[in-house]
Amino acid sequence: MARQGTLQVAVVGTGKMGADHVRRVQEVISGARVTAVVDVDAERAKDVAARIDGCTAYSDPAAAMAAADVDAVLIASPGPAHEAALLTAFEHDLPVLCEKPLTPDAASALRVLEAEQKLGRRRVQVGFMRRYDAEYMKLKSLLNTGQLGRPLMLHNRHRNLASPPGWRSEMLINDSVVHEMDVTRWLLGQEITAVTVLRPTPSANAPEGVQDPQFVVFETDGGTIVDVEIFVNCGFGYQVQAEVVCERGTARIGDGHAMVTNMAGRWGGTIIQDYIERFADAYDREVQAWVDATRRGEVVGPSVWDGYAVAAVCEAGVRALEEGGRVAVELVERPALYDISRSPG
Repeated sequence: MARQGTLQVAVVGTGKMGADHVRRVQEVISGARVTAVVDVDAERAKDVAARIDGCTAYSDPAAAMAAADVDAVLIASPGPAHEAALLTAFEHDLPVLCEKPLTPDAASALRVLEAEQKLGRRRVQVGFMRRYDAEYMKLKSLLNTGQLGRPLMLHNRHRNLASPPGWRSEMLINDSVVHEMDVTRWLLGQEITAVTVLRPTPSANAPEGVQDPQFVVFETDGGTIVDVEIFVNCGFGYQVQAEVVCERGTARIGDGHAMVTNMAGRWGGTIIQDYIERFADAYDREVQAWVDATRRGEVVGPSVWDGYAVAAVCEAGVRALEEGGRVAVELVERPALYDISRSPG
């Protein structure tokens, strides 16, 4: 159902990502405002709410979703809390933008999938923001024209300055390569059918016991081979690059040559230091698309099916990392609700 006037949004989770979304809704995009913020840290929620007129702080997502001044929910809490928040949103028939991961594992993602199917309509857009990045959108548009011919290989590089405290080897798959999993499926229009993880000698910059870097290989049901170099302690900045090799040509994005300087006998530029800076415009487009679609009474963008499929690929990837060898991806049959021809974005 279309919603008239300004969309009233509850933001669940006010950590780094959630706080940035609060700022985005209030100061950057149009058509929405934050009327509720939720965090298990009640004082943090109160601090955020105090800076916004007409915003209420909650420690319980269910209480916020039951409020009369909440039309929609943006979930940016840690992944293990997503399933309960999503099911509560379904109970109130609220549209949701859920940051990745949809849930931390395939079993819980499948439960969300089944719950949304019972509603008989999509209510969730999953926050795979690379689909809204200008360079990725341009690459997708080029591939859709067919000018380059059939994609044969896709090369990806994903580098972070340093991993946060407490990171473990499997988190390179679940928290970083997860983006390449979704963008592979989206760019190619193919499902990932198997994962292999190769383990180079760990960098001296990696925390003790963390396998970093990793070299991840995907096979797809369309016959394309995809590789991902993931290196989360590279020490020099944040880089995301992709090159697709097709029958009649190649295309590459992510070189980041926005400005090159010549000075004091040297030439060069700067390297972005984190993902929020690199994908700021993509996050803006993502949230604006969600708000606009919600106000029209529609749901667009990455679906619960996409979140479930990526969760299944993550599980295969972690098994490949821990056990070695090639691990097949197991998916249920795609329900009609998520037929790709019916799912814009």
